[in-house]
Amino acid sequence: MSPTLVGEGEQASLAQHGMWITERMGCGGRVYHMPLAIRFDGPLDADRLLAACHDVVRAHPQLGAALAERDGVLRLAPAAVPPPIAIEDAPGREPGELVDRETARALDLENGPVARFTVFRLAPERHLLVAVAHHAVFDGMSKDILVRALAGAYAGLPSPALPAAYGEAVERENARVAELLGEAAEFWRDRWHDRQDLRLPGLSGVSIRAAAGDAVDFPLPADLADAAGKMGVTRFELVLAAVHTLLAAYGNEGAAVAVDLSTRTEETRDHIGPFVNELPVPAPAPARTFAEFARSLREELRAVYRFRQVPLARAVGGVSPRTALTPVSVSYRRRDAVTPEFPGVTASVDWMSFNGAVRGTLHLQVVDAPDGIAARLQFNPAVLSRSGCETVAGHLLSLLRAVAAAPDAETAALPLPSPVEPSFAPREQAPAAAGGGADAAPYLAEVGEIWREVLGMPEIGPDEDLFDLGGHSLSITQIIAKVRERMDVELSFDVFFDEPTIAGIAAEVARLREEAC
Repeated sequence: MSPTLVGEGEQASLAQHGMWITERMGCGGRVYHMPLAIRFDGPLDADRLLAACHDVVRAHPQLGAALAERDGVLRLAPAAVPPPIAIEDAPGREPGELVDRETARALDLENGPVARFTVFRLAPERHLLVAVAHHAVFDGMSKDILVRALAGAYAGLPSPALPAAYGEAVERENARVAELLGEAAEFWRDRWHDRQDLRLPGLSGVSIRAAAGDAVDFPLPADLADAAGKMGVTRFELVLAAVHTLLAAYGNEGAAVAVDLSTRTEETRDHIGPFVNELPVPAPAPARTFAEFARSLREELRAVYRFRQVPLARAVGGVSPRTALTPVSVSYRRRDAVTPEFPGVTASVDWMSFNGAVRGTLHLQVVDAPDGIAARLQFNPAVLSRSGCETVAGHLLSLLRAVAAAPDAETAALPLPSPVEPSFAPREQAPAAAGGGADAAPYLAEVGEIWREVLGMPEIGPDEDLFDLGGHSLSITQIIAKVRERMDVELSFDVFFDEPTIAGIAAEVARLREEAC
């Protein structure tokens, strides 16, 4: 029996908690759906592949888990609806169309399924497996683990034993975060500024919320590895330095770029799960040469890595639930291994299957594999035009080619674009009128007491913002649980977007009480 079984009462990870809250606030959805497509050519044994899918779910039961709040604590338990595993005839259908269809299907964190597997029979000796999992139980490295596990199960190999149970690993991760919280708060004090201004070609607004997305694909230069080696940085650090340099050229001086960082340890390296944390990486001071700038960025990254497991919202105040910390973000995944073999057939994996959504304004996804470095700019077409995104892709590619050709080039000599003039004014949000006129006064004292207990503060003003006070997703869950217990009212999560104050929540309690009468 695998030691990774999800039992009743295991505490969810911090990453899972953040995504669960975002989903409950209606701000997640398809952006958290992570598709993986595997094409098979040859005499595939479809029943054997379906059995392999079942084997993998048994070995990694977080794929069949659900998330439920109990007394203010988010916990894992087996889902009421397990992952569907099915086969379907689809002669003549385009693989991209099938991936898009499967990605669009609902995943349910509370009841399940949180993952699904569908084998499509395109022709007698041509099949497509589309696996889609929610990001709350899956991450980029989980794709490699899943394909490796499927190939092993298809070949009849037993599932390898894992060094630690999933729940135990999460407990240790949460404990490490608690130990580092004070230092992380001090570290980010002067580094984190919640800037949402942005200059890009073709930009008409800024978004840090999930939205329907589009994408522009392009390959990165093959000789980046040599250039990175000459500079004394990694390929990831070189690419991130190029993104920062390009943003500065557009006029975004000192802007931070959010980066997906793996939180895996030796005991979790073979677990399927969300072992990732998004953290902002501020731009270092400008340097004479690109190589000097890249090395400065490397030092900043090394400093950030010490707190890679600490969610930013836990360390600082003012970060409301959102799908992107900053308008521009980067994910860079290194793949050193070749695709595992499925006996008797030829398998090819689309490691960058697009889910059709974007977390913020612009996201650079890179998969660095032995056969090349693939890149994709995902963008929000509601605020950034396709031509604008294509222009950004062209500028980034030109910059990387120049850096690869001349690693020691001075920054001023690189092919950088001219600054972009601001094309929009930041939108002012009118305060929401929570409560609909109901009298909040009778509930202010009790709601205030709950806030003081949850946030550990002796005094909180009725109009102070929850997130500015250091509140985060766990705080919201605990406030809702205590209001439910003491005031017999079930608050919705989205009210904390509109009215994250004692006065606002008291007004919502009054409104709900009035409706119940």
